[in-house]
Formats: sequence, structure tokens, C-alpha cells
Amino acid sequence: MNPTDQVIADTVAWLERAVIGLNLCPFAKSVHVKGQVHYAVSQATTPQALLDDLVHELQDLIAAPPKKRDTTLLIVPECLQDFLDFNDFLADADQALADLGLDGVLQIASLHPRYQFAGTAEDDITNYTNRSPYPTLHLLREDSIDRAVAAFPNPETIFETNMRVMEQLGLAGWQALQVGPSGVAHGKAAEDGADVASSRHDPSPN
Repeated sequence: MNPTDQVIADTVAWLERAVIGLNLCPFAKSVHVKGQVHYAVSQATTPQALLDDLVHELQDLIAAPPKKRDTTLLIVPECLQDFLDFNDFLADADQALADLGLDGVLQIASLHPRYQFAGTAEDDITNYTNRSPYPTLHLLREDSIDRAVAAFPNPETIFETNMRVMEQLGLAGWQALQVGPSGVAHGKAAEDGADVASSRHDPSPN
């Protein structure tokens, strides 16, 4: 298996075993089984190159029929391994969305192997709701989000429910899922990074 295929295979395994398997996102299974999730692997090694790839994928997503491509996972195996650098990049990602005139049409959510919510310790199990095998930008259609939320009772409870699921699972349970090379936290998420805030609480494709 070539490296790109392996990155996608790791991501699909994470999606199936963690996101869908633990029901972290109640909306993920439908688009997955319909083949509406597009997996793109960026070969970027710099933030600027990644930004170019992001613009390309945003344009491709909006041009594609929703029934064929509802959402995109842009996976970044060679760039922004440090969570603080990744978190900083999100401002540029949102600016690119606005520059394309797609703000309010598409949305960018974030996933990272060292994801860390503000006010949590690096090894807090609740961080794993947003921990993917590789740094990943999740490109979503606002219309699809609205439809999914409207069809789900009490969507505001999803985040709290996910926290409870992870606390019950524990680190050993997460490790047992074998969800990719970065499924288990390794190294420092970032020096002094425990208080990094992120407003992106969508941990999975919907």
C-alpha cells in the first residue's frame, strides 16, 4: 500500500471504529455508507502549500453535487504536527473561506492527533473526541449541517454525551480501537498549550 493510500486507510479506520463506532457524530454513518465522504491527502510541508490545497478542495467541494460529495476530509500527514501551529492556521483557513465567498456556505472544522480543549490537561480523555490519526481539516456544507441538526433531537447534547462516552471508555479503551498511528497521544501537544481555546467542537464528519 502506498503512503497516500495508507493515510486514507488509517483515517477510514478511525472514522469507522471511533467516530461511527462510538457514535461521536450521529450524522457520520449516513454519508459514510453512501460514499459521500471525499478523502484528500495534502502533500504540503508548509502552511502556504496547505492553504493552496485547501482552496482547491473548497472549490472542488462546492462544485460537486452534494449527493456525490457531501463532505471532504483534507488530511495533512506532513505539516502542522504541532497543535498550536495547526490551531493558528485555522484563522488563515477561515480567511480563505471568506475570500472565496463561501463563508456561510461551507464550514471548516478541525481534527488533530494532539487536539487539546482549553482548560484540559494534555492526557485528558475528552480531548480524544477530536483526535484523528493525522491533522485534518473537515470541510462541510452548511445546508447539510442544518438538515442533520434539524433531524436530530436535542443536538446541543451531542458534545456533553461525547464527553461521557470518552470518560467511560478511558485511555485503554481508546487504545484498543487501534485507530491509526497517532491514535494514542505522544509527546507534548505544545509547550504551555493547555489553555489553547478552540471553538470547533465538531469531532467528526456529518
